Amino acid sequence: MTIRMSFGFLCLATASFAAPKPTFYQDVQPVLEKNCVSCHRPGEAAPMSFLSYKEVRPYAAAIKMSVSQKRMPPWNADPQVGHFANDRSLSAAEVQTLLDWVSTGAAEGNPKDARPLKRDFATGWSIGKPDLVIEMADYFPLPAKGTIDYHYLVLPTNFKTDMWVSAAEARPENRAVNHHIIAFVREPGSKWLSEAVPGLPFVPSKRGGGDGAMDFLVGYAPGTIPVQMKPGQAKLIKAGSDIVFQLHWTANGTETKDKVKLGLIFSKQQPTERVITLSATNSRFEIPAGADNHQIDSKMTLYEDTTLESLFPHMHLRGKAFSMRVVLPNGETRQLLHVPHYDFNWQLGYNLAEPLKLPKGSRVEASGWFDNSPNNKNNPDPTKVVKWGEQSWEEMMIGFFDVSFPVDTKVENIVRPKKANPTPSSAGAQD
Repeated sequence: MTIRMSFGFLCLATASFAAPKPTFYQDVQPVLEKNCVSCHRPGEAAPMSFLSYKEVRPYAAAIKMSVSQKRMPPWNADPQVGHFANDRSLSAAEVQTLLDWVSTGAAEGNPKDARPLKRDFATGWSIGKPDLVIEMADYFPLPAKGTIDYHYLVLPTNFKTDMWVSAAEARPENRAVNHHIIAFVREPGSKWLSEAVPGLPFVPSKRGGGDGAMDFLVGYAPGTIPVQMKPGQAKLIKAGSDIVFQLHWTANGTETKDKVKLGLIFSKQQPTERVITLSATNSRFEIPAGADNHQIDSKMTLYEDTTLESLFPHMHLRGKAFSMRVVLPNGETRQLLHVPHYDFNWQLGYNLAEPLKLPKGSRVEASGWFDNSPNNKNNPDPTKVVKWGEQSWEEMMIGFFDVSFPVDTKVENIVRPKKANPTPSSAGAQD
């Protein structure tokens, strides 16, 4: 009798202390808000919204598959190399919560447990409501077929004073055909794209568009995270500068149109540090036909003290893997980032969790591996030798990176070595 009573008590205790089933409102909604709804909401890149139980429930099985295979949220960095402030990876506990919710029937729970969004999502923007929106005046018509050349659009800012940007976001209306947008700042007096008529998209001549100072402000591509500066940091738009959109569309079989815009949020106080985007680029390469693991390297030396803030690899459809590192003046090499499975459909940036001080003379290096073989299902043509080019069936090898530095540092001193003092002539020299 005693044995039976003890066994019965044990069964009762086990049942009593079984973990309750997770519910949408109590357990799942906080995970989705933190990690997913920045894209999974109306007007954003994801094809479905995850704001309510009614919207999420039909995709329960797909969510289980995506998170168990680590395809969502998209994050391609090797966890063994570097630590990043914007790491999108779900924690083990968050993954288990989603898997358990689906496996136990994807229960709704009590709607009274629903909580308002903690994050303030401005409609149509990820950075919040912009202080200024700069956009195309008209839609740009796009053909159903054929190659669409890069187009450039110059838009004057008419700024009377220098403006410091704490957040910036470029957005297309038609993501189905928009390959990318880059918003550059063209400084006053620059001859770059001097033949452009302000407000009208145009294709520069093959001879180039002149020269002059310009700076990368922000870009858009699938998966790109908008620019948001840390307190005390900002990007500079000098008084009298123009914004230049570089626009790349890809025909998708249907005649359509697109319109792009740029949202800016200005710093509310004078920043102490300026941020610029630089790149380790190699445009002189050939990828042999059929090569399945062709390596291309690039590098850039910095000639003033800076702080490394973020990394952004860029390749096209043959891109296979990517890594970035820095070689310090004392010869020490530090690995910064490794992307073992590069995905052209997710152009991700990686913000260092602990920005890295780079003494003058540091060299940022990048390596890209390319699969030009028939095994690459995205390969446009494995029988062709591939060179640098703007279109997706050509290739690029760019390791973008952001650095910060005191606002009184001249950019030209960072990217170019200072000229040596001239040797005095026999007749003497004057300063």
